[in-house]
Amino acid sequence: MNSSPEDKASRPAVFFDRDGVLNKDIGYLFEAGKLVWIDGAREAVKAVNDLGYFAFVVTNQSGVARGLYEEAHVRALHDWMADELAKIGARIDAFEYCPYHPEGTVKRYRQASDRRKPSPGMITDLLQRFPVDTGRSFLIGDQPTDLEAARAAGLKGYLFSGHNLELFLKPLLPTG
Repeated sequence: MNSSPEDKASRPAVFFDRDGVLNKDIGYLFEAGKLVWIDGAREAVKAVNDLGYFAFVVTNQSGVARGLYEEAHVRALHDWMADELAKIGARIDAFEYCPYHPEGTVKRYRQASDRRKPSPGMITDLLQRFPVDTGRSFLIGDQPTDLEAARAAGLKGYLFSGHNLELFLKPLLPTG
């Protein structure tokens, strides 16, 4: 008998915004060579993994709608980030991004989307795909819109100051 995600025990999750939380926000990042990790970011992801939590990334990527880069660039950067995390035994269970923006210059991406934060679509999509214990899950973002998306999805949200992500995260996690 095949097991579905609903059959598995639910686990808590940490939802990470990308730019400004996992990496320095340089504006419209899409090249691996320009990514600078936030201090403690990789270690924070590993800490989440080590506790058995899901680790997710939810990121607005309006640069696609603005014609600055393509979805393939976003996916390639996420693949590179996953490879870098794997070097220390860390992983992201799913990367979600929203390429849409209502003022985009690329017609097919010029639209409002319930996946664009502050709307909760990326989070709710993940909640449908994975057996997440929402009561023990939370989001870390660097913008009020990140926290609005978390609230709209029924999650706690924490505003990250941009210093060391591991030090910020540790008090939010249960101690063994």
